[in-house]
Amino acid sequence: MSSGDVRLRQFLNEGQAWEKKVTNIPGVSLLKLPTFKGTSPSIAIEVSPLNPAGSSTKRRGVIIRSSSELDEINRLLSNPKVAQLAKSIDEVNPSREPASAKDGVNDIFEI
Repeated sequence: MSSGDVRLRQFLNEGQAWEKKVTNIPGVSLLKLPTFKGTSPSIAIEVSPLNPAGSSTKRRGVIIRSSSELDEINRLLSNPKVAQLAKSIDEVNPSREPASAKDGVNDIFEI
């Protein structure tokens, strides 16, 4: 078992429900999901885009619970119509003010 696997297992066993661990991949965190409707606690990946200052642009990002779910999200996002839809939204939405940088992010989970 690799040291990353050991740390993931430790996070699964000892982390608090909804606890988030920042990773060394910008915009990617680990999220401890609690027991829900008979399912065991689990770890998910949370992807949340960052602004130029390095702060998350979303309160809650995209939650990925498995590699098959990631494959499906990749398939959907690679559809050129999704890219065109995003460009169309950019054209009609009002511009937004950038947020300021976040202070003191520590305890980074190395991937």
